[in-house]
Amino acid sequence: MRAFQLFLVFFFSSFVCQAQLLEDYQDLWEDGGETTWFESNDRLILPLDLSTFPYAYFSIEIPEQTVVFLGEKLWFFTSQDTTLNTSLADFKLIANSSKINLTLFKTGISLEEVSAKKVMNLEGPEKELTEEVFVKEKMGLNRQEIKDFFTFTLVIILVLVTAYKSAYPFIFKVIARPISLLNAEDFSDSGSLQKFFSFDVLFFVLVVNMISALAVILSVVFFKEAWLEARVIINFQNLMTGWGLISLALFILTIIKFTTIRIIAYLFELGKVEFAHFFYLLRLVLITVSALVLILAYFIMNDFYLIKTALGISFTIFFWIYILGTFILFVSMMNRLSFKKYHLFTYLCIAELVPFLILAKWVIVIGG
Repeated sequence: MRAFQLFLVFFFSSFVCQAQLLEDYQDLWEDGGETTWFESNDRLILPLDLSTFPYAYFSIEIPEQTVVFLGEKLWFFTSQDTTLNTSLADFKLIANSSKINLTLFKTGISLEEVSAKKVMNLEGPEKELTEEVFVKEKMGLNRQEIKDFFTFTLVIILVLVTAYKSAYPFIFKVIARPISLLNAEDFSDSGSLQKFFSFDVLFFVLVVNMISALAVILSVVFFKEAWLEARVIINFQNLMTGWGLISLALFILTIIKFTTIRIIAYLFELGKVEFAHFFYLLRLVLITVSALVLILAYFIMNDFYLIKTALGISFTIFFWIYILGTFILFVSMMNRLSFKKYHLFTYLCIAELVPFLILAKWVIVIGG
């Protein structure tokens, strides 16, 4: 009799220890569809139902090198094959809804690599999905907020550029041409831009700074996400406010920089060379940062999880382009102006190279 009782205990214990399958989601996975400029087909989407079996768990198998989104929020990245065991109640804390989509991004991901089930009991260690863990341990960026912010600011910039082109078509044509970085026409007396504190010039400087501010704020969001989230909520309103403040700050710093260059040029007795020098490098910044924004547009709309890598590479390229542009500026000034070479070299080092290298080092330290 005792042996029979022990048999029953072990028999029912084995069922209790096993996970009871409630729902199998394997047939509900949706692939990314056809590749477009805005969407990638290297993804699988799973609609999760949080309204049934409130005490159940989700058991989800995720392959290595996969970026996982919960709704519109970037959740985490798997460096190796992972089985995610999380209670349905924890999902509800984040979703605030009875349904939410789980999205997996990976190049060449297939249905054979993934699995999703709703079970009654857990077969492995539970991974809690509390709000605190979600914010502090995971990447909590809201992808849709970033998209909305980027799209809205880009529209504003394009409207201003269109207005500038309509108001000053000849100046816009000169500014927007990359060849203007090679012919250095502003060093001639017939240069298109001659007065800094005129409306056309200040308008141009403002637009350049707005484009630069867009790249800056997105860099802060992606490289210093944890630091930023500890201080403000990363949403559309705060991003717009930050973009406006950064644009204004850069605009003021640009005016200060021009004034500094004018003072240094006066001390070196170089004449009225500061205007051509300043706008040569400002056009360089405009063209390179505009290219950076176009790159960001692609990754934000298509491969969101690769933005950080794309930003890092883009800023490295920008660094070397700026150094190269300063060298071309030196050659142009040397050929077109009758100043001694060591005067020009010392002037550019003090006015451009040293401040730029200090700024680059500061950015690297902050970004690290």
